[in-house]
Amino acid sequence: MSQTVLITGCSRGIGLALAQQLAARGEHVIATCRQPSAELDALNVEVIDGVDVSSIESLAKLREKLAGRTIDWLINNAGVAAGLGINDINSNTIDDFVHMYKVNSLGPLMTTQALLDNLKQGSKVGIITSRMGSIEDNDSGGSYAYRMSKSAVNAAGKSLSIDLKPRGIAVAILHPGWVRTAMTGYGGLIDTDESAAGLIARMDELTLETSGGFWHTNGERLPW
Repeated sequence: MSQTVLITGCSRGIGLALAQQLAARGEHVIATCRQPSAELDALNVEVIDGVDVSSIESLAKLREKLAGRTIDWLINNAGVAAGLGINDINSNTIDDFVHMYKVNSLGPLMTTQALLDNLKQGSKVGIITSRMGSIEDNDSGGSYAYRMSKSAVNAAGKSLSIDLKPRGIAVAILHPGWVRTAMTGYGGLIDTDESAAGLIARMDELTLETSGGFWHTNGERLPW
């Protein structure tokens, strides 16, 4: 039986690959983005553009548009990246920190909260984060804004797994791998197709018993 899967940030990269693979296996995909792309428009999916996960007003419009519809999987994929090392932190970069926090940390939390009425018992929520948000795993320093924003969303994901468990909704906190995308300057180790396939497998495996876990796309359990 086909599921309805909503994915944020689908115009390119991992979000586009997720939409493509899930549609190919017969799921009904709702692909949201700020601006559509030719690649996304070419997929046989439902596209909702103009969605900014850092904007409460934008998410309110999305909630209105989807009123009464059930979402089986919500994959919070939209995100931004920037390095910002120790020597880059000054009064001119504070706005960059705030923007990254709004998109990467608050975005998945606000999107999930906005669509709570669409999530039912048995629904699943995926948060695409990064192992760079792991404090224990940090052995190279730097990337302050990105690391901090991902640590924050990891904390949000863990709390969501506890708060949503009584509703029968499971939550997965997922690292996509170091993926060759525009965000990484195409310098990663795996392609978007491989990353997306692993992320889908982790969502397939997710249960209420395993809810709140932090996994690599390859299935490895990651430290906090």
